[in-house]
This record gives sequence, structure tokens and C-alpha cells, in this order.
Amino acid sequence: QVHLVESGGGLVQAGGSLRLSCVASGSIFNIAYMGWWRQTPGNERESVAQAIQGPSIFYRDSVKGRFTISRDDAKNTVYLQMNDLKPDDTAVYYCKMIIQTQDTRAPREYWGQGTQVTVSS
Repeated sequence: QVHLVESGGGLVQAGGSLRLSCVASGSIFNIAYMGWWRQTPGNERESVAQAIQGPSIFYRDSVKGRFTISRDDAKNTVYLQMNDLKPDDTAVYYCKMIIQTQDTRAPREYWGQGTQVTVSS
């Protein structure tokens, strides 16, 4: 069984910074994809930043230059450094990983429980 646990959300003023972390635990063979998504009430979940094994990094346009995703494969962890936060960044942030376990080796999608980020103006 694989579990993703996120940490680092909170309340911050506009212009401030936060760092999110997400660690995967369990019988892990390989993590091909690590990413951060976010969701606000009444809206679909949207991709914020993605780190694909290789590595290839992708950001949504609105966070380019402000957010940085990084992954530590030795620790099965992905980070999101968020700088110059804006009220529009307020959302629940979820980490997503595509993981092959030691048992099946079949890639499967896993999500964290979500962490609230609130940016006040």
C-alpha cells in the first residue's frame, strides 16, 4: 500500500512564501511522475507544476517565475517552493504521483490528502 502525505500549507500575506512537501511511503519501485495540483470550490482541479522523470519540468503560466518544483527521488519526496504569493493562489493543493510498486510494477496514480494555502491581500 502506498500513501502520500503533504505538509507546509497555511496562511500567508500577499508577497510571502510557502514551501509544500509531499512524501510517498510504501513498497515503491519507481516514481515516474511527481506533480502539484490545486483546486478551489466549484472549479476543477488544475495542474500547477510537474516534474517528470528525465527530468522534465512544466509549470502553468500563472506561476512561472514564482513557483519551483523539485523532487528528491532518494526520499520519494516532491517539493513546491512558492514565492511572491498572490490571493489568486489561494486553493487546496494536492500532490500527485505515478508510482510503480515492488509487487505489481504497473504504474498507478496516487494523490495526497490536500493542504490548504490561503493568501491574504
